[in-house]
Amino acid sequence: MKKAAVAADDDLVEYGYRRVIITITAVLCALLEIVDTTIVNVALTDMRGSLGATLTDVAWVITAYAIANVIVIPMTSWLSQQFGRRNYFVASIILFTVCSFLCGNATNIWELVAFRFVQGIGGGALLVTAQTIITESYPVAKRGMAQAIYGMGVIVGPTLGPPLGGYLVDHYSWPYIFYINIPLGIIATILAISFVRSPKYGEKLKSNQVDWWGIGLLATFIGSLQFVLEHGQQDDWFNDSLITSLSVVTVFGLILFIWRELTYKHPIVNLSVLKDGNLRIGTVMCFILGFGLYGSTLIIPIYTQAILGWTATDAGLLLIPGSITTAMMMPIVGTLIQKGVPQGYMVAVGFLIFFFFTLLMYNNMTPDTGVEHLFWPLILRGIGLGLLFVPITTLSLSTLKGKHIGEGAAFTGMMRQLGGSFGIAIITTFITRFTQEHRVDLIANLDPSKYQVQQRILGMQRNFMSKGFSSNESLQKAYQALDYSVLKQSTVLSYMDIFLYLGILFLCCIPVILLIKKGKHKVDISEAMH
Repeated sequence: MKKAAVAADDDLVEYGYRRVIITITAVLCALLEIVDTTIVNVALTDMRGSLGATLTDVAWVITAYAIANVIVIPMTSWLSQQFGRRNYFVASIILFTVCSFLCGNATNIWELVAFRFVQGIGGGALLVTAQTIITESYPVAKRGMAQAIYGMGVIVGPTLGPPLGGYLVDHYSWPYIFYINIPLGIIATILAISFVRSPKYGEKLKSNQVDWWGIGLLATFIGSLQFVLEHGQQDDWFNDSLITSLSVVTVFGLILFIWRELTYKHPIVNLSVLKDGNLRIGTVMCFILGFGLYGSTLIIPIYTQAILGWTATDAGLLLIPGSITTAMMMPIVGTLIQKGVPQGYMVAVGFLIFFFFTLLMYNNMTPDTGVEHLFWPLILRGIGLGLLFVPITTLSLSTLKGKHIGEGAAFTGMMRQLGGSFGIAIITTFITRFTQEHRVDLIANLDPSKYQVQQRILGMQRNFMSKGFSSNESLQKAYQALDYSVLKQSTVLSYMDIFLYLGILFLCCIPVILLIKKGKHKVDISEAMH
């Protein structure tokens, strides 16, 4: 059996220009999917304006894509087997490209969200399938190299998104962040059809053997959960009947899904791999990593644009030095792992560095912070991410063998995405709550009978009168300006609170990490990346 598997693996190895083209195609597809996760962040403000949507509504543009990714990622290896890898890969690229065009043409926010969801179904497939294709196109000895190329793409992708998105939004308009995928998607489709080959793996399942209930339950409980997280805040959580009923659906959906997958002969997701203790801890860590990674990527562009008044391009460029740092950390971390440095210690140090990053952000945030105060914290974040990304994945998989490695990797990928969705939902909720609390506290200090308050209002009123407004109008505007500065201060204070709590969360992870059993053997990272 083992020899047959090796022969099947070698079957797909490519040489010369074919291998180069396949590598480029796969990295291009992975980049398309990853850049699209973050490119939207800097365009949120413009979308709100042109589509007339609230901040909570517009966050759905990110969330819908993430939900679709999370539903598809666990099913990709199964779908590749059903339809043949090349067909599935090409169909995913086409779906992704067509939906990019439709997203750009959306006329209202919910149309955009619907197309983003379908785009995410195509996109989730690109990520995992691209990884498998790269791995199998290289001979076993060179697979580490293949993963390094892929890993660079995965890490740099999220950071290319914001500056590219910023440039397109500032110089053209937000639909172009979607249109840019079209020519790239067409090129990727042509290359994939011409060069990618399908492996001859296991038998296809007949349609009556397919785990339809599993697919349905997976989509139901993840979709409901996401809706609850997104709309809980604005609909007043469990005082709203829809939120309450969907929460019940989530809990029962999850229980039924677990029961179904454990009892069915051909499960869509193999849950038995979670018997491995390291994988269990690793999936939790991946969840927290996603939480901090996507959460801080959401806050920083909103803070720099809404509070500091930066352009979208500047907000995006701010994140670049940090991710270059992460990309540079990847080979260093790889070498350390090969030399046998315990990964648990690296992850613990990574979480500690992330804690210092959040502490610096907490201390440096004001309504007029300069770029020099944000530069070093973000470099720190880059170093922390580098120390977390690869070690957490390899640590989770260190005690798994054979095909379980691929199934374990699907879990870690899914949990990272889910962590991101939870992070975005919980953070937007707390920003709203904290801002209200701080606003109430600050307004309590603005007593109109106080001399300083009277002087401030008088000064502002005179300022407006000097611009040609009448006395009453100027007084009105002075009150508005004061109210705006209170709102600005309370928003900054709420962002500071979020960073502080994120930091405490990372600090609490360190003892958990040190509980992990050491893997008996080294993981072949190329297998882990399936």
